[in-house]
Amino acid sequence: MIVSDETSQASFTAAEGEIRRRISNHGAVTFAEFMDVALYWPDGGYYSAGDPFGPAGDYYTSPMAHPAFGALIALQLFQMWRLLERPARFSVVELGAGNGMLGRDLPGFSEEISRDFRTALRYVCVDRRGGKEAETGIAGVSRVASSTVPFRGLTGCVLSNEYLDAFPVHLVEHSGGRLREVFVTVEGGKLVEALEEPSTPLLADRLSDLGVALEEGQRVEINLSLGEWARSVVASLDRGYVLTVDYGRLAEDLYSSRARPRGTLTTFYHHTQTDAPLRRVGQQDMSAQVDFSSVMRAGEAAGLGTLGFTAQGRFLESLGWERLRERVAGLRHGMLSLHERRANLSGMEDLVRSGGLGDFKVLIQGKNVPAGELWGLASGMPDELGRLLDGLPAPLLGEEHIRLAEGRWPRPEQEFELMELWPGEDAGPQS
Repeated sequence: MIVSDETSQASFTAAEGEIRRRISNHGAVTFAEFMDVALYWPDGGYYSAGDPFGPAGDYYTSPMAHPAFGALIALQLFQMWRLLERPARFSVVELGAGNGMLGRDLPGFSEEISRDFRTALRYVCVDRRGGKEAETGIAGVSRVASSTVPFRGLTGCVLSNEYLDAFPVHLVEHSGGRLREVFVTVEGGKLVEALEEPSTPLLADRLSDLGVALEEGQRVEINLSLGEWARSVVASLDRGYVLTVDYGRLAEDLYSSRARPRGTLTTFYHHTQTDAPLRRVGQQDMSAQVDFSSVMRAGEAAGLGTLGFTAQGRFLESLGWERLRERVAGLRHGMLSLHERRANLSGMEDLVRSGGLGDFKVLIQGKNVPAGELWGLASGMPDELGRLLDGLPAPLLGEEHIRLAEGRWPRPEQEFELMELWPGEDAGPQS
């Protein structure tokens, strides 16, 4: 689309055109409305225009880094099924499933854990993108296009991985001694920010409820959609768990004026952090860290109990990440080339790496669930979990996973064993 302003001919995307139309008709829009259009507008929003995942996109997720993530999540879901007394149908609804990688990995490992569990498993990938409900080609796995939780009467688990971070957020700033909200408007033919009175008192209420007092000049993000999300999840579940994996913090840390004086909103374009949300509208990723204190409060208000909160690295290690890594590291002499072994170990280590995916948070909530410590939240490994791990095949990268060792994402130097310097050591079985 081409438009004229007073000084030049400027081109902009369809998503930006929709923003400009709304501003022209109704005045400045909240940043939350702007973000919603930039990400989800059907004609040109970021998530509507193509596949944002992997080497051709702007980011990758844990399921893409290595199938060990799916294997370990499958173990946790198996225990949940056991605690719920082995229901004949155990539904796992993955929200924001994206390209469906977790839904492709997890069922195969479930079969290895327990055939009865695999028979009971019904896995549904829910995502805004896509058309009508469709089968994925994997038994018991379906895909549904929806922006909500379009089910009722579930027994099982509502699962999400990097879902809440993409919810549109309001931006607020303490300016001139009072709370102001960031709006988006047009000035001089360009999209610009404008500080105005808050669009709703709920913004100030959220900060007050959390006991957060902003300092002059401090800017933060507020997700007002969490209550609706929690109510939708609770309405879908008769009995079961909510397993949320995402990057974020508890409110006290998230809203620290010293550590994050300008908030956490980030934008990425072609794997480069740009932090320029008003540019390339609809062409770049945009997200903010999750306020897990508010997620817990929203869940509790809707009827979910908070069962545990931890870091992804610790969660996966409690489920047996180290044993699976040892299994992969031991695949030599014809079973796995040095190149493939190192690619697999790089992906596995990324899942628990401090400063990266390992620092993501895991929140588990429940509705009408029995007492019982969940394996991923435990400090030690039960014997039963050890036996299940010993029975699992080594998880290995497939064609659809990314190869971090070969990709464009920087990684720390990898350690290697001295024997790896001599290819003959990996020549395969000797006759």
